[in-house]
Amino acid sequence: MIDFHVHLGNCFRHEYPWGRVSPSPEQLIDWMNRMGIEMACLLPLESPEVCAGYYLTEDAIAARDRYPERLIAFCCVDPRMPHLAEQVDVFVNTYGCKGFGEALNGLAFDDPLNKAVYAKCDELGLPYVFEINTRFCTDEVGLPRLEACLREFPSCIFCGHGPGFWCAISGDDDRTCGYPDGPITPGGAIDRLAAEYDNLYLDLSAGSGYNAMTRDPEFTIGFIERNWRKMLFATDYFIAGQDIPHVDWLASLDLDDQVRHAIASANARRILGMDEE
Repeated sequence: MIDFHVHLGNCFRHEYPWGRVSPSPEQLIDWMNRMGIEMACLLPLESPEVCAGYYLTEDAIAARDRYPERLIAFCCVDPRMPHLAEQVDVFVNTYGCKGFGEALNGLAFDDPLNKAVYAKCDELGLPYVFEINTRFCTDEVGLPRLEACLREFPSCIFCGHGPGFWCAISGDDDRTCGYPDGPITPGGAIDRLAAEYDNLYLDLSAGSGYNAMTRDPEFTIGFIERNWRKMLFATDYFIAGQDIPHVDWLASLDLDDQVRHAIASANARRILGMDEE
């Protein structure tokens, strides 16, 4: 399996020294071994809205260099920083970063500053991991801002995640986000956008992805049948000792081998440009 979404760093600086802590690279590798995860994508966090601390791209590169057979480094630059395009070029072309994200900033999804990032990812063919929420990369009912960017930047591989993204799986999404329970109403934006745009992928991580996949098991069966080529196994592991239900959930599904393999690793390998073994 490839976990498409994990974090290290110092995300809980405000709780030091008695609160939650982010895992060390060694703790992450130990957890991966216990979960049966072959590789994981390290997603830096470099916007001040995200949390009290940061996870810098340089730290992701350093961890990747310690465990190059297990870890994949992404880069992240806050869109309000100067020299963004040049910085991404350095991280990708010199240091081998394979994607951009996780993007969590207080701008609208189609803000010109965010679109400058999409243009660079479009140029380089990079996966772009983002969270939509009421505070981060905001959008409206039906995700029109996301759709416009999917259309404008067809070579940027948008990998959606977060409460504001996954609430749009249901046709009754009202943008209050959160973690709704109960049946999913057909006609949600996620199904439509995944069908119409080759460059939209579905990051299953965190409580938002898990909630979307488990709140209505009957709907989930059809959703997987329609979208399994776009789904990315991911956890959002970022707290040492964190309880992660995603591995057991994927194992519990009655799927044929091709579908399970695609969700677990093959889809990620394809968009990361990795050869299948």
